[in-house]
Amino acid sequence: MTNRPDPARFAHVTDWVFDLDNTLYPHDSNLFSQIDVRMTAYVSELLQLSREDARTLQKALYREFGTTLKGLMERYRVDPDDFLQKVHDIDYDWLQPDPALGEAIRALPGRKFIFTNGSRRHAECAARQLGILDHFEDIFDIVAAGLTPKPAAESYDLFLALNTIVGSDAVMFEDLARNLLVPKHLGMTTVLIVPKNFEPTFSDIWEQDKEQEDHVDYVTDDLTHFLRAVAPG
Repeated sequence: MTNRPDPARFAHVTDWVFDLDNTLYPHDSNLFSQIDVRMTAYVSELLQLSREDARTLQKALYREFGTTLKGLMERYRVDPDDFLQKVHDIDYDWLQPDPALGEAIRALPGRKFIFTNGSRRHAECAARQLGILDHFEDIFDIVAAGLTPKPAAESYDLFLALNTIVGSDAVMFEDLARNLLVPKHLGMTTVLIVPKNFEPTFSDIWEQDKEQEDHVDYVTDDLTHFLRAVAPG
């Protein structure tokens, strides 16, 4: 699934910005499921809730605050470092190295960034396992964002200012359409990454984005193919 990209629309791009989870690595790797389980366990232990009740609260916090962490901080004064360390204590061997993706990223002109609501350590571990870490200028994580997650406008503003990025010269790749709304308003080209052979049943209801048309320029289920199509030459 790809909106056939017009390379001319990417000729001006100097900064390439990538989300991490289910974007740089594929949805079918199921890596994020490990984090999801650990977040539920964290909430369960913290508040002495059953797993079912903890998961319900976890998702409610996600919907209200943008991330489970932000909700736990606001309501229960959770230590973010403790949370991030525990929920990202996962097995990265679930990811297969992806040299084709690495070559496609390397071939892009300009700078490349990872912009994630997760931790820097998590991004480094995942990107290293994929074999793509060395192709990135920097990682902008939830700590660098002042613990304010996407899709909050403040997070994007801080990222752009820190790296001297002009929105109209950048493109953002994301697996959640709601996280592309602000980038689109900032002038960035936006690309939504969806699972292979995407069907709505692939995602839990709480994850689905019902309105994408106005702020998503392109949709693809093959990031490597898309990057090859827009790279010069």
